[in-house]
Amino acid sequence: MKSFSQITRNENLLKLKKNKFDLIVIGGGILGAGIARDAASRGMQVALVEKADFASGTSSRSSKLIHGGIRYLENLEFHLVFEALSEREKLYELAPHLVHPLRFLLPLYENSRVGFFKMGLGMWLYDILSLFQSSLHEKLDPTLTLERMPWLKKEGLVGSYVYSDAYMDDDRLTIETIRSAHEKGAVAVNYLKAVGALWDSTGHLIGVQAQETSPLSDHQPDHSPFSIYGSHVVSCVGPWTDDVGPLLDKNWKKSLRPTKGIHLTIAKDRLPLEEAVVMAVDKENRIIFGIPRHEMVIIGTTDTDYKETPDTVVANQQDVDYLLKVANEYFPGAHLTEDDIIATYAGVRPLVDDGAKAESKTSREHKILSTEHGVTFVMGGKYTTYRLISEHAMEEVLKHFSKENQVSFAINKTEVPLNAFCSPENYQRALNFCDYWSRIYHLSLEEINKLAYRHGMETEGLLQKSYQQGYSRMEIELLHSIHHTMCLSLVDFYTRRYPLFLSEPHHGLEWLDVLGLLAQSELGWSDQEREDQKLNVKNYIQKELQWKS
Repeated sequence: MKSFSQITRNENLLKLKKNKFDLIVIGGGILGAGIARDAASRGMQVALVEKADFASGTSSRSSKLIHGGIRYLENLEFHLVFEALSEREKLYELAPHLVHPLRFLLPLYENSRVGFFKMGLGMWLYDILSLFQSSLHEKLDPTLTLERMPWLKKEGLVGSYVYSDAYMDDDRLTIETIRSAHEKGAVAVNYLKAVGALWDSTGHLIGVQAQETSPLSDHQPDHSPFSIYGSHVVSCVGPWTDDVGPLLDKNWKKSLRPTKGIHLTIAKDRLPLEEAVVMAVDKENRIIFGIPRHEMVIIGTTDTDYKETPDTVVANQQDVDYLLKVANEYFPGAHLTEDDIIATYAGVRPLVDDGAKAESKTSREHKILSTEHGVTFVMGGKYTTYRLISEHAMEEVLKHFSKENQVSFAINKTEVPLNAFCSPENYQRALNFCDYWSRIYHLSLEEINKLAYRHGMETEGLLQKSYQQGYSRMEIELLHSIHHTMCLSLVDFYTRRYPLFLSEPHHGLEWLDVLGLLAQSELGWSDQEREDQKLNVKNYIQKELQWKS
């Protein structure tokens, strides 16, 4: 794949200033990434601007699940579940290195709000809505349930159901989608904020004013706004929609009901789950997941109304206590405490306000709204259906183009793998090549397996480039991030390129000096900038974990 680096960013800034685009996308989360890829695949000239790092908002702070949404059945949102399950199957083909099948165990107790028989009907409905494309659900009695999940609470257990869904790398899925858009010609730039709108004499939106920001202390960009011209603008800024709305629509009315969700991460040896566990908090009609990953176990999420700015959302002591309480009720033998928590992370869901009384009842349906002045707003939705939402958004956008352009841009090509090196065939090839690579390159089989699991056949090129220098696996990951994901800072790497902050007992701080030197060499930092970048990582960790103090 083409380079997608700091150099690319500088080139793209010039393109934004010189060219006129068919479409300007504001927001570098999963929906912005999906819309940019969809539009570029149609042959449109696309610009994408993101005020911070790609996926730095909600798109890196999810439960990291690709799922139909078992609890949406109770809300009778069958269409939403069907769409999500259909998209789940497509994502297995689009990104097998990022989306992995996982079995989910749902235990039921004597006092559970939903009975065993009724839940069984729901499981059959889930299988039917998935068109039986994944393994069918299993029905387990208490003995078989405890054999499969011995950590579970025994008292009152009446049995369990096991069904199929998936987990993902949410941040990398966003970035890989933007890489794919870049391959198709989209001009994407991070750390570039839309600060104003451009109008013609008739009151039609013809572009945006953008202002460069920077994650670097010794690089002060030109803060003078510059103009980006385009035929149409799409806003997909998630929980910031009601902030950006008045900028692009003089008659904007508040549309969101943001909710806060937090997660804990725990070492797998403290809670050795082989399958995900669904923990129902019946009195509150909520579901908490225990999700095993290759690096960690994630416990979450909460779902509470949130009225503050999404820029400063973090977990608090009450959030942490709540999730620990639920986890210990379901796994009493684990005796989990705050000391077992590696990290916490918090995000804001951009739910469309549908008037529901309870946060958990607010629909996850998306909403697409266009104005007559040349702007389309995309709000809400589920991560799992981002590709389909992007398609729906583009169908709406094309209504604002001429009949000739509607025909020219009618066909998208979004059902092909995001990365040719990671097609299902090439991904399997990479896993088969690990033993061979371990014999000819300097890394162990375990280390190469981890690279192949994340990068498919792209691993071979990474190994070839690093072989002479004898780089460690973590240095290889950093080099890939810098050259192929527009990673500009150490915080970007520690949080959205590799889960050092979330999964490592010491948050990867033991790598800080080595990675700082390598990033300095690759990105041209001064010694002072290198030290500032290292301090930024420590400050980020302190901010996210401030509840500990």
